[in-house]
Amino acid sequence: MFTDREEAGRKLGAQLLRFKDQNPCILALPRGGVPVGLEVAMMLDAPLDLIIVRKLGAPWQPELAIGAVVDGETPHLVLNKEIIAQLGITPEEIETAKKRQLAEIERRRAAYLAGRPRVAIEGHTAIIVDDGIATGATIRAAILATRAAHPKKIVLAVPIAPTDTISMLRREVDEVVCLEAHDDFAALSLYYMDFRQLEDEEMHTLLARAPHAPASTDRKGT
Repeated sequence: MFTDREEAGRKLGAQLLRFKDQNPCILALPRGGVPVGLEVAMMLDAPLDLIIVRKLGAPWQPELAIGAVVDGETPHLVLNKEIIAQLGITPEEIETAKKRQLAEIERRRAAYLAGRPRVAIEGHTAIIVDDGIATGATIRAAILATRAAHPKKIVLAVPIAPTDTISMLRREVDEVVCLEAHDDFAALSLYYMDFRQLEDEEMHTLLARAPHAPASTDRKGT
């Protein structure tokens, strides 16, 4: 059990120090991944950015995911084509759901980052960080969107996850760093003593402390 997300981030950062000289950028999934990612970013002296994934719900059953949209300079859409075909969901319904979630993504970026520019991913070692994984659907969408931004390498880094999910995700990235993988995985909250919900203002405060990308006219990695 981790005391809190900050402790998990420090332990995770210690395992990621070998990437410090590989021009890394840290991409945290809010909200829970932000305090973890901040600790990693500070230990690696790497810029921190968000990768926001929003589920697309079926029109009449919002909890049923038909896909996801991921923010970026060009937002990335990931669809569950099998479920969409089974339910007869139209392209217009998908577009409506996409626009609604993109608006929420922009709201969150504005609230959390206060206009801070995006971190360059192309040519960098992109380290995707969250406070843990359950099914892996959200992380998988984040991975697909990150790969579309042409990083040099993608590393998935989490404190805790189910063994079978980690095995599946190893095929999606160049490397996985997971502190603890469990066959009998329970609810993520059970692995933290402090797993409280983080509010928008706290996100803004945490991200204000994060390392920024150096100003440069060349945004690609070297």
